[in-house]
Amino acid sequence: MTGEVGELEAALRRELGKVVVGGEPTVRALTIALVARGHVLLQGAPGLGKTLLAKTFAAATGGEFQRIQGTADLMPADIIGVHVYDESARRFAFRPGPLFATVVLVDEINRAGPKTQSALLEAMEERQVSAEREVFRLPDEFLVVATQNPREFEGTYPLPESQLDRFMLRVDVDYPPRAAEAEVLRRYGASFEGTGGAVARAEPVARGLLQAARAAAAALHVSEALAAYVLDLAAASRQDPRVVLGLSTRGVLALLRAARVVAGLRGASFVAPDDVKEVAPWTVAHRLMLAPEATLEGVTDTDVVRGLLERIPVPR
Repeated sequence: MTGEVGELEAALRRELGKVVVGGEPTVRALTIALVARGHVLLQGAPGLGKTLLAKTFAAATGGEFQRIQGTADLMPADIIGVHVYDESARRFAFRPGPLFATVVLVDEINRAGPKTQSALLEAMEERQVSAEREVFRLPDEFLVVATQNPREFEGTYPLPESQLDRFMLRVDVDYPPRAAEAEVLRRYGASFEGTGGAVARAEPVARGLLQAARAAAAALHVSEALAAYVLDLAAASRQDPRVVLGLSTRGVLALLRAARVVAGLRGASFVAPDDVKEVAPWTVAHRLMLAPEATLEGVTDTDVVRGLLERIPVPR
C-alpha cells in the first residue's frame, strides 16, 4: 500500500533515474526534505555525482537551480545579492544573488568563511535574507543542498553547531557499487559534452502531488507514546558522557517531521518507532558535538546514535 508520499517518491525516482545511477538513500533523503521543507547536507568524497543529483532534483521538482562554490574569498553579497545604482531610475535597485533560486547547491560549504556561512543562517531558517536594512523573501520552495568532504581539512572552516542544526538531514555519500559504476560508464563513457543534456531529460513531477504528500504526512497520527520516545532519545543524547552538546529542540522537531514522511512513504496511517529509527542517523548524528575523549577513542556521531537507539526502550 502506497499513499501520496510514496507516489511522490516514485515519481522522483523515475525522473532522477533518467540521469542519476543509484543513490536510492540520497533520493529518499531529498524526498523527505522536500516534503518537510528541510535542507540536506551531503557528506562524501568529490566526484560521486552530488552536483548532478542536485541539478537533476531541481529539474524533477520544476525549480530553478543555482550553484554556489564555497571558497575562502566568497562574501555574503556574492550569494545574497547587491544594490546597484540604476541611472535611469536614479535610485539603487537590488539585484538578487544565486540564493534566490528554488534549489541551491552550496558546493564545499566548509570552504566558505564564517561570515558567508552565517549569511546562510537566516536564509535557511526564515527563508528570507536581509540586505541594506531591507528584507527579501526567498522562494516558497527554497531548499539548500550543501556538500562537504569530511576527509579534507586544509583550507576549510568547520561548520558551527548553529549551522549544522539548520540542516534537517545529513547523508553520508559513499562510493557506488561496481554494477552502478558500470552503468555510469555505459551511459556517459562515450560522451565528451558533460551531463547538461542528460539533466534536461528529467521532467517536473506534478505540482499537486507535492501538496498532497505534505497534507498526507501532516495528517498522520502521532501517539503520546511515540512522542515520548522521541523526547527520550533527545534526553539521552544530552546525558550521554560522550556528548557535550546533545540534540536541540529544533532537532527534535526535525526527527519527528522526518519520521512522519517516512511513515507516509510506507503508506501507514500512524508514525511508528521504526520510522524514527530509520531517520535518526540522518537527523540526529550531525547535531551532536562529541567530547574530545570520545573523538580520540574513534567514536563517531553515528556510533552514538546507534547506541541510543539500542538503549532507549521502544514503546509498544
